[in-house]
Amino acid sequence: MHDETAPADRATAIRLIGLRKRFAAGGTVALDDVSLEVKQGEVFGIVGRSGAGKSTLIRSVNLLERPDAGQVEVLGADLLAMDEPALRSARRGIGMVFQHFNLHTRRTVAENIAFPLEIAGVPRAERAARVAEILPLVGLEAKRDSYPAQLSGGQKQRVGIARALASRPRILLCDEATSALDPETTQEILALLRELRERLDLTVLLITHEMGVVKAVCDRVAVMEAGRVIEQGRVFDVFTRPAHPTTRRFVAEVIGHAVPQGTLARLPRPAEGQVRQVVQVVFTGPHSTRAVVSEASRDFGIDINIVSGRVDEIAGEPFGVMALAAYGPEARVAAAFAWMRGLGLDVAEVSE
Repeated sequence: MHDETAPADRATAIRLIGLRKRFAAGGTVALDDVSLEVKQGEVFGIVGRSGAGKSTLIRSVNLLERPDAGQVEVLGADLLAMDEPALRSARRGIGMVFQHFNLHTRRTVAENIAFPLEIAGVPRAERAARVAEILPLVGLEAKRDSYPAQLSGGQKQRVGIARALASRPRILLCDEATSALDPETTQEILALLRELRERLDLTVLLITHEMGVVKAVCDRVAVMEAGRVIEQGRVFDVFTRPAHPTTRRFVAEVIGHAVPQGTLARLPRPAEGQVRQVVQVVFTGPHSTRAVVSEASRDFGIDINIVSGRVDEIAGEPFGVMALAAYGPEARVAAAFAWMRGLGLDVAEVSE
């Protein structure tokens, strides 16, 4: 069973401090003073568009990319201070899953999984025993003697995950591990990552350009742009109250816009002596399932039309977003929305 301790109360698995990386003198700045912490046992997502610096960041965790400046601490050890033998040993505690599988075409599933152990000089019998342990974890027992050409994309990625687990790592890095997969297979791989996190007590750091992946599997997320972390926090908080315009665009791709374009122009005008106010309401917390709209309409004597809305679940917590058009005397409309805010709901006016 996964430890339910709040992330803030857990030990730090990965600490990155002030990372800077520039490719070639005067060239592109890939990392610009990036700092973040990943707690043990959590799934932490890094999301950003192509060129945001996220691949460079995740490859800095195991020093496949060496930063020009900053600190890289993994499980309490300063990787940048290590010599090569010590670094090789530390890397065995950090598994990595790649976007394009990188499987050896002439090796079977079992042989691909065993390959990193072979490179590390692990005896044959021990390699075979470890492969036998891993195959059922990733659902590939029936494919142990198959070759990559005989596998689907999802099965190939399962091999990649199994290979990353061969050395019994405590940390799993996922470099766009689902971007080459169709949506259904993506969900299967994300479910597998969640299951492995639970069963093996892994810390998972993944990068993606899809906010839907973050919504499906992550506990916390950092949003990157132009080599910098522009926003980070609990997935639920970032989705429900995104602060940066880039984050808001990412979130809108997943949950949509509360007010579809052109909607306001089609709404009825208010009657004489009344006002019309259109707001977006984010429903979270204990009142997310409360009949707030009907209560406000009844108690304040106004008409409230539901323009659009949806109810969802983010990181296991209920979440709803709704566009409302309220009609009535100005004071009553204002009082109704003030009451909603008093319940802790996020109420924002939508401009005409």
